[in-house]
Amino acid sequence: MNARRTGRRPGSPDTREAILAAAREAFAERGYDAASIRAIAAAAGVDPALVHHYFGGKEELFRAATAFPADPGRLLPAVLAGGPDAAGERMVRVFLEVWDSPTGTAAVALLRSAVSNEWTARLLREFLVTQVLRRVLDQLDIDPGQRALRGGLVATQLAGLAMMRYVLRLDAVAAAEPATLVAAIGPTVQRYLTGDIT
Repeated sequence: MNARRTGRRPGSPDTREAILAAAREAFAERGYDAASIRAIAAAAGVDPALVHHYFGGKEELFRAATAFPADPGRLLPAVLAGGPDAAGERMVRVFLEVWDSPTGTAAVALLRSAVSNEWTARLLREFLVTQVLRRVLDQLDIDPGQRALRGGLVATQLAGLAMMRYVLRLDAVAAAEPATLVAAIGPTVQRYLTGDIT
C-alpha cells in the first residue's frame, strides 16, 4: 500500500488557478506592496519557485490576478516621453487607444465588475495606484505630499471617461473622436498632474 504524499502541491493544471486565487486574496486584503510571493505560495500550498515558473515576478502575477488586459509597463513610456509637458494629453490618448481596441472589452468587463463587487474594486484600485498612477507621478517629480491627491484626481477623470464612453455609452462621448476627447480632457488631467490644485 502506497502512503499518500503530503506537503506542497506539485505543478498541475490546478496549480495555476490555486496560485491566482491566493494572489487575488492577498492583493485585495494586503495590497500590492505588502503581499509577498512567499506568502501567496504558502496560501496556495506550492513552492515559491512554482509561482515564478507560472508568472515570472510579482508584477506579472498581479496583472494576471486582476485580469487587466494591458501591460502598463509597455504603455507608460508613451505617456512619459517628452517629460511633464502635455503628459495629461498623452495619458488620455494612450487610455483611449487601449479602451477603444479589442483589449478594451476585457477592461470594460473588469470595470463593470468593480462597480458591483468590493473585492474586485479593491484589486482594480490597487492596480491603478501601484501600476499606473504611482509610476507616472514618480517620473514627473511630483511633491510626495501631493501624489495621492493628484493621482486620485487623475483617476476621477479617466474612470469617468471610461464609464461614460464604454459602460453607460453617453451618446456624445461614446461617438466622439479620440482627438476631440484628448483635446477636451487632456488639459484637465495635466492640471491634476502638474498644475495648481489648491
